[in-house]
Amino acid sequence: MNTPLRDVRSQNWSTDAVPYAVALFLHGFGSNEHDLGSLAPALGLNLPWASLRAPVELGNGGAAWFSIITPGNPEAGAVEKATESIWAWVDANVEPGTLIVPIGFSQGGLMASQLLRTRPERVLAPVVLGGFVLGAPQPGDQTLRAGRPTLFWGRGSDDRVIAPMAITRSSEYLPQHTSLIERVYPGLAHGINAPMLDDVRDFLATEVGSPAVASA
Repeated sequence: MNTPLRDVRSQNWSTDAVPYAVALFLHGFGSNEHDLGSLAPALGLNLPWASLRAPVELGNGGAAWFSIITPGNPEAGAVEKATESIWAWVDANVEPGTLIVPIGFSQGGLMASQLLRTRPERVLAPVVLGGFVLGAPQPGDQTLRAGRPTLFWGRGSDDRVIAPMAITRSSEYLPQHTSLIERVYPGLAHGINAPMLDDVRDFLATEVGSPAVASA
């Protein structure tokens, strides 16, 4: 867990000007840092972005943010260590005044919510796709309950990967701590489809603004 995270970055990552925000793509269980960055064109993303590799190596090129022991109810300490590893990467690679726009799928969606729940002042417009929230209290929860920042949660109606208990937990937590924008996509299993990407694009355009996201 102490090993610095590997990453893939957009061509516009290194510029002379310090961006007001950067996007972080956080992949799901068994995937890697080369996965979600491919969504940037579909999202019209003009922000500099980086796609991070999770710290738990699974072999065959895959990685995870934490091991799955009880589906839908991960061990809090493991998730919190993974959260710390992301913030360590941010502290080493992103200017202190730059906001983080986390976009995560599945386990990565949980990690996107973790960034919001640990340093809410640093996070803008988090996107949770096919993911859920951790059951354990986090340092920023009281701040979130008071401020209710906007969060996008999209998932498939036919998702059988995420345990029902995790969906129930998230359905209870998110409306109490965020200004939740929730979308459920009929017929979609555990994945991402074009309507979901269109909604995320609109969400980012509204919450992050132009020129961060190009018009569709």
